[in-house]
Amino acid sequence: MNTKYIDLINQTFDFPQSEFALENNKLFFHDIDLNKLVEVYGAPLKFTYLPQISNNINRAKKWFEKAFLKHNYKGYYNYCYCTKSSHFKHILDEALKNDIHIETSSTFDIDIVENLKKTGKINNETYIICNGFKREQYITNIARLINNGHQNCIPVIDNYEEINLLSNEINGNFDIGIRIASEEEPKFEFYTSRLGIGYKNIVPFYNRQIKDNPQVKLKMLHFFINTGIRDNAYYWNELLKCLKVYTSLKKVCPSLDSLNIGGGFPIKSSLAFDFDYEYMVDEIVNQIKQACEEEGVDVPNIFTEFGSFTVGESGGAIYEVLYQKQQNDREKWNMINSSFITTLPDTWAINKRFVMLPINRWNSSYERVLLGGLTCDSDDYYNSEQHINAIYLPKYDKDKPLYVGFFNTGAYQETIGGFGGLQHCLIPNPKHILIDKDEQGNIITTLFKEQQKSEDLLEILGYKKEPLVEENIEILETENNLQLADK
Repeated sequence: MNTKYIDLINQTFDFPQSEFALENNKLFFHDIDLNKLVEVYGAPLKFTYLPQISNNINRAKKWFEKAFLKHNYKGYYNYCYCTKSSHFKHILDEALKNDIHIETSSTFDIDIVENLKKTGKINNETYIICNGFKREQYITNIARLINNGHQNCIPVIDNYEEINLLSNEINGNFDIGIRIASEEEPKFEFYTSRLGIGYKNIVPFYNRQIKDNPQVKLKMLHFFINTGIRDNAYYWNELLKCLKVYTSLKKVCPSLDSLNIGGGFPIKSSLAFDFDYEYMVDEIVNQIKQACEEEGVDVPNIFTEFGSFTVGESGGAIYEVLYQKQQNDREKWNMINSSFITTLPDTWAINKRFVMLPINRWNSSYERVLLGGLTCDSDDYYNSEQHINAIYLPKYDKDKPLYVGFFNTGAYQETIGGFGGLQHCLIPNPKHILIDKDEQGNIITTLFKEQQKSEDLLEILGYKKEPLVEENIEILETENNLQLADK
C-alpha cells in the first residue's frame, strides 16, 4: 500500500519541482540541504536564499523584453522594487545588482535611499517612485532628495494638496506622477481605494493644478490593483479603464510618457501553483499598445512595482514539532517550537497560505494534523492547505524528531511581525540565516541574527538594571577588596 508521505506527495503533485528535490529521505531547497541547515543552526530558524531575488527580477525582465519584441513596442521597461516588502540591507543589496529602480511608501524609505546613494548602490539615474500618503516629514525628505540633484525622483500625487506642499519645499522644477484611485474587487467592504484620485477627476485635476504650473511636469500615471496582477475579468476591466484615462490625459498632456502598472505578480503558495506569467505580460503589453493605437497616442514607457514577487520566494522558516496533543477523537495537534502569529503573521491576519513541507522523514507513514503555535492565543494555529484543505505530515514519533518547513515567506513577515521587537507572549524572534552562492556555485551560509534573548525583550519593556544599583555594587566590591587587603 502507498501509505508513506512521499507516496502522498507523488500522488497529489508533480514532484520534484524546480526548487524542491528529495535526496535520501531529506528535502532540498534550491540545492540546499535543509536538514544540514538545522543540524548546524538548530530550529526554529528563518533563512533567506539571496540568489532567488535576482532570479525573479531577471525572469520578469525577460518576459517584458520578449513581449516588447513580439509587439514591436516602442517604449522601454523599468523594474521597480517595492521596499515595503522587505527593507533589509541584504535584500536591497541583492536586488540592486540587477539594474532596477525603487518604489518607496513612507518617510524613512528616503533615508534608506540616501544611504544607498552614499554607498554607491544607486545613483541619480535610478528612478525613485514615491508613493503613499505624504505627511510633512515625507514631503521634506522627498524635497531634500530632489534638491540634492536626484531629478529621477518622481513623487506620485495621492491627494489634491500634495503638489502645493511639494512646491513649497522643492527648489526649481520637478516631475510628478498621479495615482489612480482604482475600484476595488467586489468582495471588498468598500468600492474605491482610499489612495489616489478618482478616474473621472484626473483630467480636471491636471487642467486645474498642473497644466499651467511652470514648476511641475506630469510624467507618470500610476495604476495599482490591490489584488495584484491576475488573469480575471476584474483585472482586465480595471486595466482598460486605466488605459482610457491614460489616453485621455496624454492628449492634453504631452509630457506624460510613463504608465506604472503597480500591483505585483502572485507567488507560489502551494505545489499546485500554476500561473502563466509570460502570457500575462504579453497580454498587458498588447492591450496597452492597442488602446494607444486606437486613440492615436504614443505608447508609454512601462514601470512595474514588484515587491512580493521580488523577495517572497527567497524566504523560508523551519520549525520542530515538539509534542502531539490528541484533543478529541478526530483532532491531533502538533505543537511547534515557535509561533505562527509572531513569525508568519499573515497566516493569522489574512489567512495566507505558504508552501508547507516536512524536511525529513518522507518515508514515514502520514496522518492528518493541526499545527499549533506556542502562544496562549487560540488563533495561533495553521490548519489547512489550499490544495487539499488539510495538513498531512509524517506521523508523530517522540523518538524521531520531525521538522516542518514553510517556504516563500520572504515578503512582509519580518516587518509585520516587528522584527527585533516585542512578540506576542514574548516568543522570541528565531535565528535568521542568509544563504548565498559563490562564483563556483558553492553554498555559503551566514548568521544574520541570533535568536532573541530574554534580556533583549526585558530591556524593551523597561526592566533593565538601574545605573545607581550598579554603582552601589561596584562601591561595595571596592570596599570588600580594601578590607581583604588590610587583613
